[in-house]
Amino acid sequence: MDGVIVVDKEEGWTSHDVVSKMRRIANTKKIGHLGTLDPIATGVLPLVIGRATRLAQFYTRSDKIYEAVIRFGFATDTYDRSGSPSSPQTEPRIAAADLEAQLANFRGAILQTPPPVSAKKVDGQRAYALARRQIPVELPPAPVRIYELTLLEITGCEARLRAHCSGGTYMRSIAHDLGQALGCGAHLRDLRRVSSAEFTLEQARAIPQLQELADDGRLEEALIPAARLLPDFPSVYMEPLSAGQIRQGRNFPVSPFRVQQGTRYVKAVSSEGDLIAIGEAVLPNLYHPAVVL
Repeated sequence: MDGVIVVDKEEGWTSHDVVSKMRRIANTKKIGHLGTLDPIATGVLPLVIGRATRLAQFYTRSDKIYEAVIRFGFATDTYDRSGSPSSPQTEPRIAAADLEAQLANFRGAILQTPPPVSAKKVDGQRAYALARRQIPVELPPAPVRIYELTLLEITGCEARLRAHCSGGTYMRSIAHDLGQALGCGAHLRDLRRVSSAEFTLEQARAIPQLQELADDGRLEEALIPAARLLPDFPSVYMEPLSAGQIRQGRNFPVSPFRVQQGTRYVKAVSSEGDLIAIGEAVLPNLYHPAVVL
């Protein structure tokens, strides 16, 4: 099995927990995930399986879409409901107009400070490990892009938002910063990822469903084959001789009538429809197999 299985992650599990469960279900150690989800978060967690794990590098900054519930009234030390309150607890009534005015400041290209409890590294150590040892953590702001930040609903002191953002964006930080901007404190109460890169909830299955498919010998029904991944990379089809040469690391030409000039990556696909390699341009219409499956 070489490709992606999209899991609908349950609350309470780490992304590593999901990988461990899928390794048992698929009976392989060659599984990794494409973007961490915090334990309180649910939704789309794509898992690369088999030789497709070599493609993970192309997904490191993939866009994400989330639906989030922010609880205004107090902040927490983790910026979500799993943490301890770090400000007095109140029950503010948030006006939609006031919140909309603040949301405008978070759209577009911004610098965002990651939460102190995060997987970011400080002097070679994970920030969350330092925070657990009560060591002060100061993380520098990082550039992210928020393509959409839409207010869906306000109920009392809670607001539900939809966000389309670049990889590396922390919804916990958006919640925390909004609370600071409104002067009442806030934290992330719930988070559901509805898409990651090209993968969506419609493709996702819960772990019990995947276990059932595996028990019936039908796990491949959940697999998105490697050749269908990275849809923005044009596919070029190779006859058997060329396919063999590409697997040996040989550069390969691509017709200018099939691939637009300036295209950085292409997918070399066998006549049987299997992904052979990802080619990277070295000269106009000439590609080097940067990743071979």
